[in-house]
Amino acid sequence: MSLHVRPATVRDAAGCAEVYAPYVLGTAVSFETEPPDPAAMAGRIEAAQASHAWLVAEDDGVLLGYAYAGPYRSRPAYRWTAEVSVYVAAGAHGRGVGRALYQALLARLVQRGYRTAVAGTTLPNPASLALHEALGFTPAGVLHAVGWKAGRWHDVALLELALGEGAPEETPAEPR
Repeated sequence: MSLHVRPATVRDAAGCAEVYAPYVLGTAVSFETEPPDPAAMAGRIEAAQASHAWLVAEDDGVLLGYAYAGPYRSRPAYRWTAEVSVYVAAGAHGRGVGRALYQALLARLVQRGYRTAVAGTTLPNPASLALHEALGFTPAGVLHAVGWKAGRWHDVALLELALGEGAPEETPAEPR
């Protein structure tokens, strides 16, 4: 496998929508109930690229997954914290795609001046928890029964990763 990770463009929207749809339709990994179409996905890509990042991984031109970051919360004091997600195509799991995407995404967030990455994982999801832990994320808590999907309530584990350096009492530069 010759995995190539690069910034996404709106031309990747259909491929990202194709990767994401099975998560929406067949799992509780995503709490969306209707998969976004390529136009909606293109808007998400543009928004993420403007402030954070959206990356895709491909092998010989075939999109195998994507990872993105966005605002954690809307209040100004959270602006140095990014929420991150990764989705890997069916059949591409266990090949290092998620790890490669997240490593590149986290490096990009550091370059842009973000200090903390936060991820949420619907439970149970041992593969996702293992990936996050392998990359240095630590548990930050569990939100109990916060999402109703597929006929039942689901818990979400929150994980965090410190990205930035510097003394905590120093005012950081604005994210870029």
